[in-house]
Formats: sequence, structure tokens, C-alpha cells
Amino acid sequence: MDAKRVYHTLSEREVELLRMQGCSAEDWTKVEVAEGFDPAYVRNTRFLGTVRLGRFSGHVRTVGGIARPSGLYSAVLNNCTIGDDTRISNIGVLIANYDIAQNVCIENVATMQTNPGATFGNGVEASVLNEAGGREVILFDRLNAQFTYLMCLHRYRPRVVERLRAMTLEYVESVRSDRGRVGPGTCICSTQEIVDVNIGSYATISHASSLRNGTILSTEDAPTTIGVKVIAEDFIVAESSSVTGGALLSKVFVGQGCRVGRQYSAENSVFFANCEAFHGEACSVFAGPYTVTHHKSTLLIAGLFSFYNAGSGTNQSNHMYKLGPAHEGRLLRGVKTGSFSYMMWPSKVGPFSVVLGKHSTNFDTSGFPFSHLEARYDGKCTMIPGLHLTTVGTVRDGAKWPKRDRRRGAQKRDRVCFEIFTPYTVGGMIQASARLKQLQETTDRSIEEVAVDGALVKRLMLHACQKYYRTGIEMYLLERVVERIESAIGGASIRLPEILASDANAVYDGEWVDIAGQLMPKQRLRELENAIETGQIATIDDFEARTGAIHECYRADEWAWVRKAYEQVFEETLDAMDGDRVCEIAAALRRVKGKFLNLVAADAQKEFSELSHIGFGQDGEADDVEADFLSVRGTYEENPFVQEIRRNIENLQRQTERIERAFQGSATEGRSGTR
Repeated sequence: MDAKRVYHTLSEREVELLRMQGCSAEDWTKVEVAEGFDPAYVRNTRFLGTVRLGRFSGHVRTVGGIARPSGLYSAVLNNCTIGDDTRISNIGVLIANYDIAQNVCIENVATMQTNPGATFGNGVEASVLNEAGGREVILFDRLNAQFTYLMCLHRYRPRVVERLRAMTLEYVESVRSDRGRVGPGTCICSTQEIVDVNIGSYATISHASSLRNGTILSTEDAPTTIGVKVIAEDFIVAESSSVTGGALLSKVFVGQGCRVGRQYSAENSVFFANCEAFHGEACSVFAGPYTVTHHKSTLLIAGLFSFYNAGSGTNQSNHMYKLGPAHEGRLLRGVKTGSFSYMMWPSKVGPFSVVLGKHSTNFDTSGFPFSHLEARYDGKCTMIPGLHLTTVGTVRDGAKWPKRDRRRGAQKRDRVCFEIFTPYTVGGMIQASARLKQLQETTDRSIEEVAVDGALVKRLMLHACQKYYRTGIEMYLLERVVERIESAIGGASIRLPEILASDANAVYDGEWVDIAGQLMPKQRLRELENAIETGQIATIDDFEARTGAIHECYRADEWAWVRKAYEQVFEETLDAMDGDRVCEIAAALRRVKGKFLNLVAADAQKEFSELSHIGFGQDGEADDVEADFLSVRGTYEENPFVQEIRRNIENLQRQTERIERAFQGSATEGRSGTR
């Protein structure tokens, strides 16, 4: 509200008109109005305490988009400020201690009030990840995935956690107030109670049951929706999100671009960018960006997830019936769980793996990305490392995530790296390949299965799985080198030593970490934590600025890592690169990535096999099966994903040929650094 706006007390004539229209006041001298106020727009309204009213002359749109006249109709207002052209109608009990902006519509609401000292969901402690406690996260309306990750998971650095908590509590005090706010353009209708809730601009709250102690962040370009029969207590919902369909939230943070609904129940949990949660249940969950659970009977409990897809009936156990529900699980980025999969915590699954079956033992496959994990008849975990490296689902995920970013507006709080092949995953493949090689060389041939950190791997697969990883490693490194060189083609000269050198602002570390969706060298993480401990990062603004700067340095840091990894894998340095070797690298990339894309295309073709025709042509003849399948699914050649793969193969051919044309015969010049 405009603090500088001038109000005046009602004239005797205005008071008389209001009384004639069914209005009353505890003290008419405490009812103040803005210049241009027209009493004709106020009817059957009771004023308690100090109330300030704007001008009412235009119309405002309701939830259904119908234009209704602004003004006050059948309402009780206690210590409120009402903006211009706002409509408040049919208030069952009262609206108390709220500053309501212009062009707001509030209809058919029973109670809407702010109590003294409200913090609007800020300062609530949620027992994230460990249901028994010890990893509590303090919710506040500027929370992001990276801040939460450090506060929750890095308890081994108590000074870092202490400083993060201090920043949070300082912020909580800054938002503490005796009055709530409703931003301009917001529509609230048919809601039973709203108590101690701050509401942003252009939000929609329609037919919610109960909202208590929360914040609904919303802007004109990133509106937020709260829908039918939602019950939420001790909560924060961020911009461009929707919580609808009878969702039940208690001590929950819902980040930007999230969708929660269809009777979903969540407590002591956090959901970050673009999560989707329908039908099931979450308890003490850290849901990093793009965590998706759509099915009934799916329980996510005491787990860390990101870029995750939960199959129907997915379940975990965090309770050994000894010292309480104290166990935790980690599914690293990109994991999928099949229908009715079950895991017993503590367990840890490597990036982009698939988990099937009911596992009754604990295991740690975090060092083996892209693996296939399946429970044996006795509940033990069997693993095929690297099997899902070339599956169509993995490649499709990498393409769909950026397209499904629903976050709107200028500010995107969570720092997210969408790519599948990165120093984080490829570094994991390099280490996994080395470990498989060691196991192959040291395992007796009479042994059928090798135990690896609680999982079983068939000895005969040790060699084949190294090949899976080798394909991914070589493709990534060659592609990054070619992209780096290609960016310089077309200039007056191509100086390979300069092009292939590390950037001045780059940080190299052989180990990379995934901080709830943001990838960085481990050294960057340590520097971030040290800056928090020493007070260089003293505010939430400082933290956001530092993680933003790290995010901006991703490409430079990635290239520094690629240079070292290339030397390790290919046993040659990029510093000695010449034109002929560039041509060889381009040809190698065409061969390796072409093989990879063809394997992905072949995996996609399984979706069009004869087996996939089962169920088609219902009640028809044998010839009708194919016709029905084509009508519904189309042909393999016409499938959009397959066509995209083929375009990628064609682009790869053109890209590498362009490199070869630019560098053919330039070995001497390239070695000298100039072309």
C-alpha cells in the first residue's frame, strides 16, 4: 500500500449515506477514505477499528473472469486498508488486520485475519530427510534448493549450518508483522478461512478450505493458484505454482513452477523447481528440481531426490523398528523407480539409474551412473552398470526438462543444470569403469557374481559394462573439444592453443558435486562454505549472488575439467593439438556419437515391434491390428523423437565435416598456434 497516500475522515453526509445503505461502524472517526471516494459502492458493511478505503468506481474480474463492480458489499472489516477498485463481498465473519491492494476481488470468504506477530510461514522448522530430526530446515519465502541443501545435508560443518540459520532467522524477523498483505490483481473466492497468510500479486485462491500461517508468492508474470479443498498449514508456495485438488500440506515449501494436487498429502517436505506431486504422499522428503510422482499408493519418505520419476506404488522404508524412523535414502539425479519398487533405507542410487522390484537389503550404487538395478527373488540387489546410458528414456529426459521449465518471471531462485552428460556424471563413469576393470582383473573366473557395495554384478558383465561407459566418456569429451574449436571457425585466424586453453576464471577440481540441481567443482563448494563460515557471505542476498556467480562459471569450470579428463582418457594433451589431430577428433566424434545415436534409435524402435501391437485391432481381423496401431501410434519413421535423432545424426555429419574442411592440411600451422 502507498504509505504516502492522503486519507480524510468521512464527512457527515458520507456517514449518513453509508448508514442508509446498511453500514455501521464501531467509531466512524476511525474510517478514513481517499480522495474521490463514493459511498454508493459500500453497502451492508461493518467497520471495526481503523479502516482506510480507496476509490471505488471501476470493475474487477472475479475468478471466473466475470467483471463485477468494485466496492464493499456485506462485509466486516477490522483494521484494514483497502485499495482502489477492489471488490470485497459476502464476508461471513470478518477480514481483520490486512492491507489489501488495488483491483483485488475477495468474495464468499468466511474468515480472513492476521494475528499479532505473524511470520506467514517464515521460521517454521520442517524435519526434512530425517523423520526423527537432526536435519531441520527453516522455511522462508526466499528459500532455494542450494541454501536448503547445505542447511539440511552438511551438518558435518556446524558453523556453516549455524550461519545459514542465523541468516534465516534474521530474515524471519524482518517479515514479522501484525498485518497481512494481499497484492494487486489477486482473486480470492469461496474460501473458508485464511489466517496469517501473505498473498502476492495476481494470485488466485478458489474454493480452498483452510490456509494457515503461510505465504503465497505470486506476480503478474508468474501467477500462483490455490484451488479446491486445499488445506495448508505452516507453508510457503512460490511463484507460478499451483496447489489444487484437495492437497494437504503441513510444514511444506513448494518452489517455483511446481504442481501439487489430486489429494496429494505432504508434511515436513520441500519441493523445488518444477516438481509435480499428485495422488500420493510425501513425508520428510527433499524433492529437488523436477521430482515427479503422479500415482496413488506412492509413498516418498525420508529421501533425497532430483530429476526423479516415481513409478506407481513406489515405496521406501525408513524404520527398522529399533530406534525409530531414523534412516535416510539418496536417489541421485535422474533416477527412475518402476511400479511397486521398494527400497529399504539407508540406500543410495547412482545418477540416471532405473530401480525395479522389492529390495530388502541396503546398497550403495552411487558410483555407478546409468545402471539397471533389479531385486532378485531373495530381495538382494542385482546391478548392470551403465545399461541405461543409451536408452531412449534417458536421452528424452535431457531434451524435455528445459522445455518443461514452468518458472516465469525474472527471478529463478533454484540454480539448475539440465544436462545429462557433465563432469559430474562423466567423472562418475570414468571412476566406475576403472573399478569394473579392477574387478575384472582380480575376480576368479569360477565366481558368477561379484558383490559391489551391497549390489551383485555378474562377472561376465564386467567387461561389457566398461564398454557402455567408454562410449559415454569418449562421446562427451570429443564433443566438448569439437564444440570449443567450432566456436572459433569463421574468424580471421584460429589459434588452437588459445582456443583450447582454460579460461582465466575457471576452477579445476577432479571431483564435481550436485548441490540440489546445481553442478560445480568440489572446490567451488568448499570456497562457498568457507565464505559462509568466515562471514564473507553474511546475508541471503550474498548467498544468492555467490551461487549465481558459480552458476555463471559452469562452462569455464567444465572446460577446465574436460582438458584434464581428455588427457587422462586419451593419454594426450590438448596443448599439442594440430590441424590433423583436430580432423581425427572430428572423425572420432562422428563415429562414437553416431554409434550412440543409432543405439538410442534402435532402443526407440522396440516401441514399434510386433510385441507392441498386442491389444490393437480389438474385435477386428488380423489385418486390422496394423491399421489400428498405425492410427494410434504412427510409424517408427514418423515418430517425432526418432526424427529428432536422425536430425542430430545429420547435424553431427555436417558439424564434423565443417571442422575437417577448416583444418585439413594445417598440421604445421595448427601446431605453431595459428591458422
